[in-house]
Amino acid sequence: MTIQMHDPRAGSADILVNGRVISEDSINREVQYHPAANLRTARRNAATALVVRELLLDEAERQGLNDITPEGGETREEAMIRELLDRNVDRPEPTEADCRQWFEANRDKLRTPDQHEVSHILLPAPPDDDELRDQARKQSRELIRQLREADASFLTLAREHSRCPSAEDGGHLGIITRGQTTPEFERALSRLPVGEVAEHAVESRYGFHIVLIHKREEGRPLSFDEARPQIESYLVESVYRRGVSQYISILAGQAEIQGIDLDAATSPLVQ
Repeated sequence: MTIQMHDPRAGSADILVNGRVISEDSINREVQYHPAANLRTARRNAATALVVRELLLDEAERQGLNDITPEGGETREEAMIRELLDRNVDRPEPTEADCRQWFEANRDKLRTPDQHEVSHILLPAPPDDDELRDQARKQSRELIRQLREADASFLTLAREHSRCPSAEDGGHLGIITRGQTTPEFERALSRLPVGEVAEHAVESRYGFHIVLIHKREEGRPLSFDEARPQIESYLVESVYRRGVSQYISILAGQAEIQGIDLDAATSPLVQ
């Protein structure tokens, strides 16, 4: 589904979905949940999310799902959307042949996670503070220079400069495996050298990490039986996401939408 928004600076009107208004104010509030490279893209993504939500809520009301009981902290509207999708989008179970075909095509991705013994120096900087992040970036370069030129020890600099509780232990984090730290930090570990300070700091949502990997234990390949639950879950979710996207396109093709242009398919699935 593609969307073309009118530029609000050109005096665009509110967006309407089946007569319901999605105002500029609602888009402005939604933008915070759709980070992007620039504000225009973030606003387009926010508008898309709000249009989709209105399409789903309108159809849920049409199908009489107003009295669905929320579960697990859901809002009433979230419960309505969940029930609508449960009733109208299939979650087909993959066959063993499907799983084996995916397994053979993706063996290199199916491994136990690498394990790393890691020390780091954390120079904190909030993601929305450009000035502080620039200062932390420059400081990380200077500390890395000192470490790589053997002008200082890692233990000493970690105790002096790191703002992580591990500073008391000279920056030592112990054994790190998947799911224990932020994804951006974990992804970097497998690319970094062992036994020497990395040439560049690892940037994360918390700031800049000067990293020393003491030891790496690479993961091993999974057998089909070990990988099958993971493969089944992936295939079910992948098919379901495509089904949701197609269903939304169908609703969009049947809706009256103003102030935003959607390319949408039409289908007899929803009458």
